[in-house]
Amino acid sequence: MKNELKLALVQSPIIWEQPALNRDYFSSKIATLKNAVDVIVLPEMFTTGFTMSPENLDAKEGGITLTWMQEKAKELNTAICGSIVFSERGLYFNRLFFVTPKGEVHQYNKRHTFTLAGENEKYQAGKQHLILDYKGFKMNLMICYDLRFPVWSRNTVDYDVLLYVANWPKPRIEAWDTLLKARAIENMSYCIGVNRVGRDEKGLEYVGHSAVYDSLGQQLVFSEKEEILEIILDKAHIIQTRDNLKFLYDRDNFELIGIN
Repeated sequence: MKNELKLALVQSPIIWEQPALNRDYFSSKIATLKNAVDVIVLPEMFTTGFTMSPENLDAKEGGITLTWMQEKAKELNTAICGSIVFSERGLYFNRLFFVTPKGEVHQYNKRHTFTLAGENEKYQAGKQHLILDYKGFKMNLMICYDLRFPVWSRNTVDYDVLLYVANWPKPRIEAWDTLLKARAIENMSYCIGVNRVGRDEKGLEYVGHSAVYDSLGQQLVFSEKEEILEIILDKAHIIQTRDNLKFLYDRDNFELIGIN
């Protein structure tokens, strides 16, 4: 079992509905990494911005981006994750991919589509968690609005890392900060949020606040500008905290109804 997991969190602007330009941008961005990392994390809908017009995109773009992720993961010998607009069977998904250097693909469809923006009218909601083991760390991967729903993220399987990719705008950024910290404390896990910066075509401003919190809610990294944040997660921290403070043993038992 590996005791450390090195991550690079890419906080960046996104070019509106221009997948090819965004792929080029992120290629140049991650090429600046000076240290080897285990996982590179990109924001939500990193090739388009938070568009509610998926029909404007070529249906093949999702597959092209997935291939790009596989190529970059192999080239850099690191896993890459982030969410994109994905078209399948004539339906649209806000789909997070986690791609390993060996080309393995794991995916998660956003469970809580953002009704305030009409995401529920354009994209299909997911029904299954994505919890995977990677280099000795059990990870639970989610997307943006999922952060507001603690039942969906409740740590019933003893995961080590809870990760959210997002396009979370400035007017509600205090909620983002507060909920990331709360999810870390209540689940006794690392909690990571990777947001974007800049403005989108709808006039919304994004101020980042990408951050990592440990299992006691201590903020380890934080940023409000365009940059790549690097962080090393320590498995011993999780083990020691849970051994000393057995709060997860007292958690409520429940069953989600209507979820396959």
